[in-house]
Amino acid sequence: MLDDVDTRLLEALQKNAHLTAQQLGERLNLSPSQAGRRRQRLENDGYIRAYVARLDPARLGLHVQGFVQVHLGTHGPDQSKSFARLVDTRPEITSAWTLTGDADYLLRVYCADLPALNALIHEVLLPHPAVARVHSQIVMDQLKSDGPLPT
Repeated sequence: MLDDVDTRLLEALQKNAHLTAQQLGERLNLSPSQAGRRRQRLENDGYIRAYVARLDPARLGLHVQGFVQVHLGTHGPDQSKSFARLVDTRPEITSAWTLTGDADYLLRVYCADLPALNALIHEVLLPHPAVARVHSQIVMDQLKSDGPLPT
């Protein structure tokens, strides 16, 4: 069970994962050792899964962000596993979800340009034997970046 101090600690770390135990303690009115122990417990209990750096896609030459809905023609465990393996091998696919509704999967992709997105769709996704069709949407502008989870 999380208490108010735990949720404030998680909120602070989502904004800046570099905070030291000293800095956390100051923000939470705890000693550095107490703040460090709480962070360690939250890590051990799985509330904190990882610490990552958020990179700027444009600075990396990734100028096209898109969402691709994938519709399978055949459904079964073998097709799902095979498609999941394909998704896992492609660095352009940064997130993937299985869905209810019309589409089976939603993929978030980052590509250098439109020809690269076209190649991903027509040379990688559509040739997969389980894929029947795809529907892509290109992001024009991102109004809110992936924000912290509500705590």
